[in-house]
Amino acid sequence: MRDPMTAPSSAEILDRLTGLHPKVIDMSLDRVRALLADLGDPQDRLPPVIHVAGTNGKGSTVAYLRAMAEAGGFKVHAYTSPHLVRFAERIRVAGALIDDDALIAILQEVERVNAGRPITFFEITTVAAFLAFARAPADLTLLEVGMGGRLDATNVVRHPLIDAIAPISFDHMDYLGDTIAAIAGEKAGIMKPGVPVAIGPQPADAAAVFDARAVALGSPLFRFDREWRIARDGDGLRYEGVHRRALPLPALAGPHQALNAGLAVAVAEMLPGRLRLSDAEIAAGLQRAEWPARLQRLVRGPLVDALPPGCELWLDGGHNEDGARVIAEWARGMADGRPLDMIVALRSTKRAEPFFARLAPVVRRLVCAGNPADSVATPPAQLAAAARRAGIAEVHAATDVTAATALLPGATRVLVCGSLYLAGAVLAENS
Repeated sequence: MRDPMTAPSSAEILDRLTGLHPKVIDMSLDRVRALLADLGDPQDRLPPVIHVAGTNGKGSTVAYLRAMAEAGGFKVHAYTSPHLVRFAERIRVAGALIDDDALIAILQEVERVNAGRPITFFEITTVAAFLAFARAPADLTLLEVGMGGRLDATNVVRHPLIDAIAPISFDHMDYLGDTIAAIAGEKAGIMKPGVPVAIGPQPADAAAVFDARAVALGSPLFRFDREWRIARDGDGLRYEGVHRRALPLPALAGPHQALNAGLAVAVAEMLPGRLRLSDAEIAAGLQRAEWPARLQRLVRGPLVDALPPGCELWLDGGHNEDGARVIAEWARGMADGRPLDMIVALRSTKRAEPFFARLAPVVRRLVCAGNPADSVATPPAQLAAAARRAGIAEVHAATDVTAATALLPGATRVLVCGSLYLAGAVLAENS
């Protein structure tokens, strides 16, 4: 047990690790591979790996898969990013978030072995996760790609059991390319020779990239609307793939979650031998899955108190055009007649006008907020100008989310969205 008076905290170590490389993102696998080799290549000793890439929905897909496998009695490692409130959210060891003492020990070890060499924060913490996973027994490992795929730090696993690719859309274009085909090419980089791949709904240009890559690698494809389908059926879902299944609606809100759930079921159908899941276990996983800040209803906290009595407060991390499309579909599906007001903060790396254009038909009032904790947040006035150009009629600007609530008198449903960093800050104070 560490002595809190003398030992560093995990936050202190994580803060040091951010200074090992001058860039937050520097896409390469060389640094990761070198450090892993010095640690005995723990990535080669993981329980069977399901590797999940995509622009939107990959985290939800991982959440469903974890819940399904755990309903089947399996122990599951899971690596996801970014975290919302605590870094430990990224590393789940055999079903439980890594505890602080174990996190400190593993971070100190990778820091010592790295010996000051340049390496990005995401790279060195991914190495730490692999080391933790390699040392703890489990039945399955779920790895969510951080960004892209081909040069993502998670892509050092040479022989995954299954790959999965959630829907592709425009995001991180400075790093991944400015066309859907280019972005899909980066995502397709997780595909490995002969490894089966489950594919979620895709634009035609992305689907063509995945088809060609699969042919080149000899990888079997299990594609939405070809090898598998899912649709709403009354109060549940109808799935058709290897088997036909009547399934419950998923626990996570929004009509798009049926497609994320379907991708997870498609992956589950590909599990071999002892890892196979029953219909009941798959259904239980859909109903038990949890994934914060994805159309999450908040019921307590200072933001709830700041809004008019009886006003619903919702939170979502959506920050790109496809995320806005999902929000708009959710809003249209809320049939109780309450108008939707929104508070949005976007990073300067995001395309604001296309984001707002998707929201324009469903939002009554919009407040563009600053996010003082985010050094690259877009100034509220600049966001507001983009929203007006996109066709939103009533637009305001506020310094932060709390100040924004005062600009929504009489609100009955408010959604805060635009950044996972913002969502994390909101959750820290309102959950």
